[in-house]
Amino acid sequence: MNKQRRENNLSVSFLALISTLIFTSPSIAENNVQMENGGKPERLIVMAVEYPGVVISRNENVRMDVIFKNKGQSDETVHVRIAQKPRGWKVRIKTFLYDVTAIAVPSNEAKTLTFEAIPGKNIKPGNYEFRVEAETPDGYFKASQNIVVDIKEEASSDGKGVKIVTSYPVLQGPSDGTFEFSLDVVSKLEKDAVFDLFAQGPKGWVINFKPAYEKKYISSIRLKTNQTTTVAVEAKPPPMSKAGKYPFSIRVSSDDAETEAKLTVILTGTYQLEVGTSTGLLSLDAGQGKPANMSIYVKNTGSAVNNNIKFMSLKPENWKVVFSPNTIPTIQPGELKQVEVTITPYDEALVGDYSISARVEGEQAAKTMEFRVTVKASSTWGWIGIGIIVMVIFGLTVLFRKFGRR
Repeated sequence: MNKQRRENNLSVSFLALISTLIFTSPSIAENNVQMENGGKPERLIVMAVEYPGVVISRNENVRMDVIFKNKGQSDETVHVRIAQKPRGWKVRIKTFLYDVTAIAVPSNEAKTLTFEAIPGKNIKPGNYEFRVEAETPDGYFKASQNIVVDIKEEASSDGKGVKIVTSYPVLQGPSDGTFEFSLDVVSKLEKDAVFDLFAQGPKGWVINFKPAYEKKYISSIRLKTNQTTTVAVEAKPPPMSKAGKYPFSIRVSSDDAETEAKLTVILTGTYQLEVGTSTGLLSLDAGQGKPANMSIYVKNTGSAVNNNIKFMSLKPENWKVVFSPNTIPTIQPGELKQVEVTITPYDEALVGDYSISARVEGEQAAKTMEFRVTVKASSTWGWIGIGIIVMVIFGLTVLFRKFGRR
């Protein structure tokens, strides 16, 4: 019995081993295929929303990017829809011109759509959840992303004898922008008073107070009994500020009253590119049908990362312009990359000057550089011409000597 049991155990173990090999072999084969293709899978799409959670004030609209990145080898079409939205909101997925239900995402590229949510008039403060779903036509790729919108009451600060009210305590924009908040300052004192204005913000920021719809700067305001006046707060970030949230506080005070309000600026960064040569020269010489080389640099002069840098050229017909490398995956702020440009004029190009335009395009910025190429005649024809002249002189000399004797 023990012998038979041992034989049965061996049989079961053998069958389990065979089953394991059978079911794992496709994965091994798939891994081998991926290794042959540089580790890139046949199909892989990533979906993400720019801000899965946001805080807004009443009657403020929500707009953010929905990003699709194709990390696979195959071009894909992705269907997009709003799977969940709260009652009373108008929601859509769109581009600059159209509402969108599907988007084409080529291999190794990223595409962006815009999620927009507009609250109705009766929407109250609280949390509202949305869900965006995406799927390929064959169902191979499925993804969903939740977006939570938190609507806050109007930001107000009740202090002793004075109050600050603002409908938009959070502003968002590029790092090279100027942000202006509108504050209502309400005096609750039973007498006229002068209120001093103070601001405390991140290091390097320039913050000033202005009367509503005026350009002059102020540092105090005079309010009568129970009077309300509007004050603008202008905030400007320092150059090359990084993307992120920057909170600061505003204080209004007099001898008998004081209050404070919190404001926030969200910087999205700046996208700028600089293109040039190390010597500053934008010209070179080339022969007919012969390549000439030029080195250029691409520098990220913005404060945000610039991705997927591509190169294009505008050239005369039958000319060749080659960039090496032909793409740059990413450039960090302040980083510089060198690119070699090889220009080959047409074999039958006429001698003279020609204009070449090189365009550098990133996801959020582009730059064009123009330079001159001088095509010179081949030295071979010069030597041929000299040879012809020598032969003519030699022939004339022989003729003069021959007929001179006569």
